[in-house]
Amino acid sequence: MYWVNPYWRNSMFQPVWATSTQQALDLIKEAVQGERNDELFYDELIKLAPNSEQASIITSIRDDERGHNYMFRGMYKELTGQDISGISNEQYQRVESYLTGLQRALQGELAAVEKYRKIWFGLPVGIYKDTVFGIILDELKHASKYNYLFTLNQNNGKS
Repeated sequence: MYWVNPYWRNSMFQPVWATSTQQALDLIKEAVQGERNDELFYDELIKLAPNSEQASIITSIRDDERGHNYMFRGMYKELTGQDISGISNEQYQRVESYLTGLQRALQGELAAVEKYRKIWFGLPVGIYKDTVFGIILDELKHASKYNYLFTLNQNNGKS
């Protein structure tokens, strides 16, 4: 038999990444508004891939990201009644080389996991939270794929 703390419902503990629903909505909007730069980045990285297998891996990641944006837009619309409009003011940075592009992509996926974890904590229990959890798992899968591609090309001396 397991012991359960009878005071767990009254806990004052707050995770460091805890967010309010409004903060979660703001983070969703921010994530979606950067999609144009993401598209440019993926297209450039796909063109730089040394072979069709690697291009196919990046294409599958890009397609997943399109689905994530679609789901984030839908959640935002249902929770606020508003569409997400506008794009990021952030200037697009071209990819210097395939290897540095893979590094940037890997870091981007890991940063997305941290952002989406904050979103997850700010959403109500149910379909929205479950959807964001699925997106987080995809981002971790993408990070693993980029790590594979980076390792494969670093060992081959390609850049």
